[in-house]
Amino acid sequence: RMKDPDLNMLALGMDLTTLGLNLNSPENLYSTFASPWSDTPARKDPEFYLPQCYYMNPPHELKTARFQKFSPDTLFYMFFNMPRDTLQAYAAAELYNRGYKYHRDLKAWFMLQEEKGETRWTVFDPETWEKQYFDQQV
Repeated sequence: RMKDPDLNMLALGMDLTTLGLNLNSPENLYSTFASPWSDTPARKDPEFYLPQCYYMNPPHELKTARFQKFSPDTLFYMFFNMPRDTLQAYAAAELYNRGYKYHRDLKAWFMLQEEKGETRWTVFDPETWEKQYFDQQV
């Protein structure tokens, strides 16, 4: 053993039971042990004050009737640019109400349009942001 207590502490460390830790406890130590320099146990909630300006009122209820007023381009924007959002689901429902059908494999919106007595499928292309005729088999 070394005779210098500081070198001994540096090389071997210290007995953690002298810090008041029960190493045989089945519970986690981090819930009771704050720091080797603290005499009080760890607090469950941190001490801080949240300014009142950070508290928000809940957002207004989303009215689905407003989606009927949006243009198809706006609905397509909401569908393609807001993934996994409530707006995406509402935009999809409104596009479906307007006669659009979504193809899961092609990941595109289709609509059956009639021009000059002929019915053709049109597809909305999000890359060019325009509707195009779709002549392939769906």
